Amino acid sequence: MKDLASYLQLFLLFFLEDSPDNIYIIYFVKKTMKKIKKESKEEKMSKESDEVERYDFIILGAGVTGLAAAMYGARLGLRTLCLGATHSAELPIGGVITTTNIVENYPGFIRLSGPELAENIKKHAESYELVKIKEEKAESVEKKGNDFIIKTDKNVYHAKTILFATGTKWKTLDVPGSKEFENKGVAYCALCDSPLFRNKIVGLVGGSDSAAKDALVLTEHAKKVYIIYRGEEIHPEPINMERVEEKVKEGKIEIINKANVKEIKGEKFVSSVILDREFNGKKELGLQGLFIAIGHIPLSELAKNIGVKINEKGEIIIDHKTSETNIEGVYAAGDVADKPFKQAITGVAEGCTAAYSAYEYVTKGKVEVS
Repeated sequence: MKDLASYLQLFLLFFLEDSPDNIYIIYFVKKTMKKIKKESKEEKMSKESDEVERYDFIILGAGVTGLAAAMYGARLGLRTLCLGATHSAELPIGGVITTTNIVENYPGFIRLSGPELAENIKKHAESYELVKIKEEKAESVEKKGNDFIIKTDKNVYHAKTILFATGTKWKTLDVPGSKEFENKGVAYCALCDSPLFRNKIVGLVGGSDSAAKDALVLTEHAKKVYIIYRGEEIHPEPINMERVEEKVKEGKIEIINKANVKEIKGEKFVSSVILDREFNGKKELGLQGLFIAIGHIPLSELAKNIGVKINEKGEIIIDHKTSETNIEGVYAAGDVADKPFKQAITGVAEGCTAAYSAYEYVTKGKVEVS
């Protein structure tokens, strides 16, 4: 079509004179050229549209929440895409559970590792032909007509509905030395990095259940672990508190309550930290590594950019019965959502609920099924 338009252009230039005798021929040729150019443009747009991957349900985040939602979406007949490595998350496909050494509170499994649980759910999702799982980082989301357009570092996708299962990232310790010594003694993942601290003395900042579990993992490698907590006493689940107390009796763990790390010191690597109160007569505590377990920051920025409401903590506000947000066709689940109790099992449940809500939204005629 494009070549024909070019030939007609040459015909006008070289073979027809601009005279009254040729005026009707010139008019016809120009009209034909205009039509050809329009059809060529429409053909190009149609081709580009066909090349865009379209889905009924796109999930941003491939932790256990996102993977479970993908599995459930496919069971309900939705063409589903699950994107991992979403929006600066540091974790691989499988999510935060992959940093957990032992999982004992997921129904159906008395005891297994976090990576094993994540892999089981991933394989379950992949067993459905309607599911695609891709390791791509979502860079932007926008609403255009009935579609949501997701741009990643590699592709552009269109979706009828989207689920934010983006999770969280580790909260950093903002004190002098924390950035300088990151990966030089300062670490955030006990399961990943504890073998690097074999027979060394390390500290762990935090007092939650996750912090206690991290300390227990560290005792498998480190000579001694100091738990440094700003509150009156650490507050893990009772079973993990018992395990910590056993390690305290063995001399593997020592707890320093009502204390904050004010500075991290060293030359090439961490050698000590400065506390805001004296411990054993001095404020400087010799350490060869410091693990940070002080909480997480919700990865909700992409949702916020399309008008999704978030609370003061940065969590996405959802209807806890349906996982719906304030925008039709947009859902959230897992650690990024505003539920107070956050566990792998609760995130999986919210993800499955979101998939069902997306199915209802698509099949009730609010949008056309792909």
